Amino acid sequence: MIELAGIIILGILAQWFAWKFKIPAILPLILIGLLVGPIAATYLTDDGSKWIEPIWNGQKGLFPGEYLYYFVSLAISIILFEGGLTLKRSEIKNTGPVITKLITLGSAITFFGAGIVAHLVFNLSWELSFLFSGLIIVTGPTVITPILRNIPLKRDISTVLKWEGILIDPIGALVAVLVFEFISVGGGGGFTKTALIEFGKILLFGTTFGFTFAHALAYAINKKMIPHYLLNVVSLSAVLLVFVESEIFAHESGLLAVVVMGMVLGNSKLNNIKELLYFKESLSVLLISILFILLAANIDMKDLMLLYTWKTATLFAIVVFLIRPIAVFASTLNSNLKINEKIFISWVGPRGIVAAGIASLFGGKLIKQGVEGAEYITPLVFMIVLGTVLLNATTARLFAKLVGVFLKKSNAILFVGASNPSRLIASYLREKGKRVVLIDSNKNFIKLAQEEDFEALNVNIYDDDLTNNIELSDVGYLIAITGNDSVNKHAIKNFSKIFGEHGSFRLATSEELKTASTEERESFFTPLDDYINLSEAYRENPVIQEVKVKNETEYIAILKDLSKEEKSIPLFVENNQGIYLISEFEKEGFEKKNLTLAYLGKDIGTNYKSSSKA
Repeated sequence: MIELAGIIILGILAQWFAWKFKIPAILPLILIGLLVGPIAATYLTDDGSKWIEPIWNGQKGLFPGEYLYYFVSLAISIILFEGGLTLKRSEIKNTGPVITKLITLGSAITFFGAGIVAHLVFNLSWELSFLFSGLIIVTGPTVITPILRNIPLKRDISTVLKWEGILIDPIGALVAVLVFEFISVGGGGGFTKTALIEFGKILLFGTTFGFTFAHALAYAINKKMIPHYLLNVVSLSAVLLVFVESEIFAHESGLLAVVVMGMVLGNSKLNNIKELLYFKESLSVLLISILFILLAANIDMKDLMLLYTWKTATLFAIVVFLIRPIAVFASTLNSNLKINEKIFISWVGPRGIVAAGIASLFGGKLIKQGVEGAEYITPLVFMIVLGTVLLNATTARLFAKLVGVFLKKSNAILFVGASNPSRLIASYLREKGKRVVLIDSNKNFIKLAQEEDFEALNVNIYDDDLTNNIELSDVGYLIAITGNDSVNKHAIKNFSKIFGEHGSFRLATSEELKTASTEERESFFTPLDDYINLSEAYRENPVIQEVKVKNETEYIAILKDLSKEEKSIPLFVENNQGIYLISEFEKEGFEKKNLTLAYLGKDIGTNYKSSSKA
């Protein structure tokens, strides 16, 4: 009981530690597992016992006999199902040729390159070598996101790394599952006609069960045959049922079935897909926390000593410093990415949770089957996972500076709120060459923004999703202009340090317009207007006008004229150094001559040159 409770407590503490220090959770999880397992047995206990012993003497421990592998199998099936849920056909189509090539051509290069190297360096059989290479295809967003979250990068680089990690997780898992099943049906002694028939059965039952049960579950959910409070647990039961049933009909087909089930459900018109994803994500966090401490603790020191050789360093160096760059450069051939950007993407390729988890499961099963060399699979994959995570976590920021992809100034603008006035203002800034991203919890606003070709995200400002989006790493300005004062204040309070490096501004409340000091007004989007004023100005004149300003006298006169106009709101000032909000411009104390002043409202007729219309 103490051991089981200890695993859960240590796992959640590791997850919190990873969140607090912005590192991949897999790192503290595996290190804790090694500490309470092989390290404790070797150095910290007198009798050579582990503090946490998943299996002891074959039949004792937390999971005696085959029970550890049963638990691992079921846990991995849930994790892979969640991965399948995130894989959307539309995302593959819309991510562009570079990402498509990375998850196809790049994966093929990694698969065959790492397989050949593992065979030559460790003299593993071809089957095991390609199982190893199949396992290390996957990178994964859970390891890339914490590493890149605080590195200001161009959006193109962040997008490539983010979507490669998301899309390649289930694809890599599928490759590894198929290779393992091919080895299993061959029995380690060549592939006979019977073995090929068995492999065919695995493909048939795995895909059939996954496809059929996915459509059945989607139908039941959409027809409201399942009460809302049972939705998540019924879905979990369905995943476990598919895994077990598929295994009964064709041994080792269960993992394939759940991956297929997740992919089909993720691409179906499911009303509660987001809620289902949140539940599975929470469950996956708990399972991963338990799983990796258990798996790392189950490793023996003699397994780790297999890696104590020059061959390990050779394999790691070739995989990371040769095969990964070849895969990236081949996949980005004739793309718009620059050489230094390709080099950085080549450097960042940490392997993740799926690779380590499946490696432990498959390695243990193959050892029990008596496959020669199977003892190398788990420690080799763990070595690649830990090595790449440590390498990238400690060097990614410095390497970004060395190769020149580190943005010295983050100039992108994040708008909290995608209402009509927000989109008009964002459109004006986009015309000025700014990267603008809009977020809102209102799906209709987001849909309208996307129809106007904006980068727009349907995000609840009170969720953590925003901070996990590495595509926003180049955002340096935060502007909160929703109609909800609480949302605006929450956005500034909680996200200024992340997205407001150069400035955070929000709309004032009606009360603040009466009582705010001059210093407080410097943080307002407009010094004299709230959301009601902004909305009325937009409704009367949905146009952003520009006037030329020659000197300070003219600047003051124009602002005075605008203040007389009941529904005209001054917004921006542009000089030879850039474009600024009125409050920002005043605070910086720029010289007030040879300017362009932009405002929302009707033309006041002062050297009018152009306008931006809704």
